[in-house]
Amino acid sequence: MDKSLQLLDQAQAVVVTQAVSFGPRLLVALIILAAGFYAGRWVGKMLKHSLTRLHLEPDLELLLVRVARVIVLALFGVIALQNLGVQLLPLIAGLGVAGAGIALAMQGLLSNLVAGLTIILTHPFRIGEYISVVGVEGVVSEISLFNTVLTHADNSRVVVPNRKLVGEILHNYGHIRQLDLRARAAYDSDMNQVLAVVLEVLSANPRVLAEPAALVQIAALEESGVSIAIKPWVGVADNPLAVGEIHLAVLEAFAREGIKLPFPQREVRLLGPMA
Repeated sequence: MDKSLQLLDQAQAVVVTQAVSFGPRLLVALIILAAGFYAGRWVGKMLKHSLTRLHLEPDLELLLVRVARVIVLALFGVIALQNLGVQLLPLIAGLGVAGAGIALAMQGLLSNLVAGLTIILTHPFRIGEYISVVGVEGVVSEISLFNTVLTHADNSRVVVPNRKLVGEILHNYGHIRQLDLRARAAYDSDMNQVLAVVLEVLSANPRVLAEPAALVQIAALEESGVSIAIKPWVGVADNPLAVGEIHLAVLEAFAREGIKLPFPQREVRLLGPMA
């Protein structure tokens, strides 16, 4: 019983001794971490205020602010560990080995991250622009660090990993698109009248942009009629509706002005006496 009490007294003495010697260090370390947390928030706010003037992409701005906060907090964390007497060299070596393993396991995710930073920094496209790449196309509705979201006219969404966008041939239509439509008129039609009627149809459509100017010209001389190229510019969102509206308006205008639509014809000649 006496030995047990002696061991208990010794244990209490050791705890008290360690608490007296280590407690202040731990308290100072916690204070340092708390100061690092608030210092990181302050640095983040100052950096965000400065980056607002540069008009950067929201994702890049958020990333830079978060990186700044983490760096500040990491510096205060190193100071706190040194205050506790922790040997940093073995810890850094262990973190390096663990980081290499994590990077190997997440190489796909990291490649998307690097590609996302490349897209944000180089601006091959921006939100609201219509792009076509790797067999998909649509309006860019979201650009994140890991993927890009394209929206179709039917409101469906295509999520493309950023590594699929970097290094590929990308067609950026911007905010407007040029339609490539065709109409045909008979050979005996007044071509100047036909072109004028088509231009009137385009000018009457509110979806067709005045600038850039629409291109209306004779595209080809076909077997049964003259092919007219109709290439107006419209906004990306108006593209599907404008196609149908222009086709209907051209058809109605041709009927109103008496412009004949050609039909495929074949002339058959019989040579020699019929049996």
